[in-house]
Amino acid sequence: MKHSVLYEELPFLKDLDRERQEQFEEHFKSAPLWLMDAFQTEELKKGTVFIREGEPADTVFFVVEGMVEAIDYRIDGISYDYMKFDKVYALGGMEFMMDINSYMTTLRAATDCRVIKISRAKFEKWMYSDIRAMKLEAKRMGEYLLEEGRNSRLFLFMQGSDRLALLFAERYERYSRNGVLELKGNRQNLADETGLCVKSISRGIKRFAEEGMITKAGNRILIDREQYEELKKMLAAKIDGN
Repeated sequence: MKHSVLYEELPFLKDLDRERQEQFEEHFKSAPLWLMDAFQTEELKKGTVFIREGEPADTVFFVVEGMVEAIDYRIDGISYDYMKFDKVYALGGMEFMMDINSYMTTLRAATDCRVIKISRAKFEKWMYSDIRAMKLEAKRMGEYLLEEGRNSRLFLFMQGSDRLALLFAERYERYSRNGVLELKGNRQNLADETGLCVKSISRGIKRFAEEGMITKAGNRILIDREQYEELKKMLAAKIDGN
């Protein structure tokens, strides 16, 4: 599909930053027109759960704007945020690729989001008729699994504030702007994402602020390039020592 057609069918893509536009252009480069016609757009408020583990995997979602997170409630009902999707993934596509009929995880909107969605039946029809698209989905799934496995291995050997340092470093790599990362999340959010208790999060923040690895500004946490490098140096010493 020509890029002009993609923007005609999904005009809101014109409002995205260029990097995001390029992701959509690559993802739907060879998509047929009937696929575009089948898309539906939906607005999700922050905190909305739109995929639930165990429910029929009958819909595939693509995030246009915002961020989606995977959560796990299986251990004593605790919410553990273990993956964030900030690229163009076919959410629900993994279940198709693995020939599984139920969703394998729970997904919720980490921010206000705009998504486009399509039935699994039409998604499957596209995949079976477009080898380029099938290969791209397999690549995206592999990237996701590799990153999740890498993070799981790192977290397995890390304790306390080291997990928080890893989270800060990864957030900097993904979301820093003009060399500075600004975090507005509260301590409970950080606890959910690291699997630590709120008290451990508070101790970690206090320690990193005292050591100059982060800057506290009210309820915000700021991390500049130099502080990021210090966090990475500390993490490298921990990882190399294991």
